[in-house]
Amino acid sequence: MAACRRCCSCLRLRPLSDGPFRLPGGNRALNQLQVRALWGSAGSRAVAVDLGTRKLEISSGKLARFADGSAVVQSGDTAVMVTAVSKTKPSPSQFMPLVVDYRQKAAAAGRIPTNYLRREIGTSDKEILTSRVIDRSIRPLFPAGYFYDTQVLCNLLAVDGINEPDVLAINGGAVRIGMIDGECVVNPTRKEMSSSTLNLVVAGAPKSQIVMLEASAENILQQDFCHAIKIGVKYTQQIIQGIQQLVKEIGVTKRTPQKLFTPSREIVKHAHKLAMEKLYAVFTDYEHDKISRDEAVNKIRLETEEQLKEAFPEADPFEIIESFSVVAKEVFRSIILNEYKRCDGRDLTSLRNISCEVDMFKTLHGSALFQRGQTQVLCTVTFDSLESSIKSDQVITAINGIKDKNFMLHYEFPPYATNEIGKVTGLNRRELGHGALAEKALYPVIPKDFPFTIRVTSEVLESNGSSSMASACGGSLALMDSGVPISSAVAGVAIGLVTKIDPEKGEIDDYRLLTDILGIEDYNGDMDFKIAGTNKGITALQADIKLPGIPVKIVMEAIQQASVAKKEILQIMNKTISKPRASRKENGPVVETVQVPLSKRAKFVGPGGYNLKKLQAEAGVTVSQVDEETFSVFAPTPSAMHEARDFITEICKDDQEQQLEFGAVYTATITEIRDTGVMVKLYPNMTAVLLHNTQLDQRKIKHPTALGLEVGQEIQVKYFGRDPADGRMRLSRKVLQSPATTVVRTLNDRSSIVMGEPISQSSSNSSQ
Repeated sequence: MAACRRCCSCLRLRPLSDGPFRLPGGNRALNQLQVRALWGSAGSRAVAVDLGTRKLEISSGKLARFADGSAVVQSGDTAVMVTAVSKTKPSPSQFMPLVVDYRQKAAAAGRIPTNYLRREIGTSDKEILTSRVIDRSIRPLFPAGYFYDTQVLCNLLAVDGINEPDVLAINGGAVRIGMIDGECVVNPTRKEMSSSTLNLVVAGAPKSQIVMLEASAENILQQDFCHAIKIGVKYTQQIIQGIQQLVKEIGVTKRTPQKLFTPSREIVKHAHKLAMEKLYAVFTDYEHDKISRDEAVNKIRLETEEQLKEAFPEADPFEIIESFSVVAKEVFRSIILNEYKRCDGRDLTSLRNISCEVDMFKTLHGSALFQRGQTQVLCTVTFDSLESSIKSDQVITAINGIKDKNFMLHYEFPPYATNEIGKVTGLNRRELGHGALAEKALYPVIPKDFPFTIRVTSEVLESNGSSSMASACGGSLALMDSGVPISSAVAGVAIGLVTKIDPEKGEIDDYRLLTDILGIEDYNGDMDFKIAGTNKGITALQADIKLPGIPVKIVMEAIQQASVAKKEILQIMNKTISKPRASRKENGPVVETVQVPLSKRAKFVGPGGYNLKKLQAEAGVTVSQVDEETFSVFAPTPSAMHEARDFITEICKDDQEQQLEFGAVYTATITEIRDTGVMVKLYPNMTAVLLHNTQLDQRKIKHPTALGLEVGQEIQVKYFGRDPADGRMRLSRKVLQSPATTVVRTLNDRSSIVMGEPISQSSSNSSQ
């Protein structure tokens, strides 16, 4: 069994080798002060690793000791426990049955879930995406043919709101790199990340190799991005050395599997004789497309497997199937390595044919069709109110604060895209991951003050490689078609890798990088390196590496090759649409602000929000309050806004624009008797206001009927302006029972009386 490179997640399952580690670019060993052995409670061991200004502590042997492996990783007061359990009997599956689950716990953040049952239910997008990152970091490190059910669970123990838990859960030589004011920061805090232009996760392997990359960036320059990767690799080596020391301290032994499911050399050799020439003919026939090539290969597969069964009747069925796969992969890769040609006739750096269309359907707010070879993606843009933005879950809120996300990209991959029949269910992990990557690629160019929530949907109609990067291209086109003033167009491309391994050293002896890979090149290759960005820089990167690590040199070359291809794609896209439309489409939504004085707010909202609910039901608009006197009205169409505008005008109109004088006395009409007082109007079109029992009489009364008041009766009240909190009129009848001289204003007939004598109409109007 090949030695495992590194993995703290399964310490007892697969211990590590004991080779010395060196800093990149130098021969001196790491300073021993950077990794310190710590003695814990009985049976437990820990190491502390210094990562610049950060400290990382890894311990094992205290918690979850029935698991095959258990480790607690802590930074600051944030702690994650990772356990690994693997069965000792092989799985019937003919693949590596690895399941990784990252779970957030509200209790870790000092919160109680707000759902009905007050407990964790379902899985959030954040948990799924973090699980995928962990899976991609450790899956390549298992030996070939290890078909034993393995489960890795990451349990969030505590969150301090400062240190991020996701990178700790990878738990085997991984760091996050941020970039603040042009400087790289290792494992930045939550506050530091809020001002960082880069969010890069690097998972490293021994000998300064890289096994996984995940990044989003604010369109940073290529040289800065490459520098950040090198910094990340350097610090992963320190963590790896710490893990090695911890394994040595614990003294565990590596499990020996009953069997590694790899075909015998004899069967592979025979399969090579039977199928090599036929496969070579298929892989060098450039007239094939995805479907016809797959059919031709499957025909050869069936013929070869039948012949192998006859020649080796005692062989395991898996060995027969896998022998053909080994030969097919070998023939496919040798053509690339030796002839510098690919199965569709392209050279190593050429793009497939690209075509673009926009404004596919007039009723949509924005749409685009992006075709690259046999990969076809339809992207649409939909605008909605800011109220439709995505709200953070509790743990994310506790860590990062309350953040509403008003841009989202949703990716769909129906089975017909690959000529298959499948069950159309809810969102799966793959769709979520691909959509998240395309969303990262586009997010930096979206204006921060856009007045709508933006949803881009990307539906893959045909798939033969790199549909997530096609989604980034199609999404960029659709956003420009919709009139969103994005700062730059975005394009993405996938780079593949085919390597030749030196059998003696176990290291890469030769390799070829492939631009814009096909599905079959991804399947038979060693890497799927997706990168997206603008003409200026990089916005997103995701590297899935199938080897137990590749040198930094190859990663740097892949970034350079992708950058050249990205600019070429952008030139093609610019021929269809080169900048956002000057205005949004006529059928698009509209947002307006309405100024409502405090005095009219109660009437505008209505009792219990009745008017706003009625407005939303009748006109289909959404009303949200901006501040005390400002409301934002979102309408899905201009016609809906016209309807809403008429409705608002009607409920807020005041036929008698009457100015009231502070301290003046007016004649009011009682419209309703209540237990707490009487409702009165000073003029017919006025909204009735409450005159409380405490303001009706000098005496204390429990009900207005004690004073003989009735509906329709006229009484005199004194006006004291409006309440600064809610804008309601402040009236009093009680103060008029004193002997002071009063000025009575009767607004119903526009006349005024001073001590019973009429005065001119002009003197009845005074400032409020």
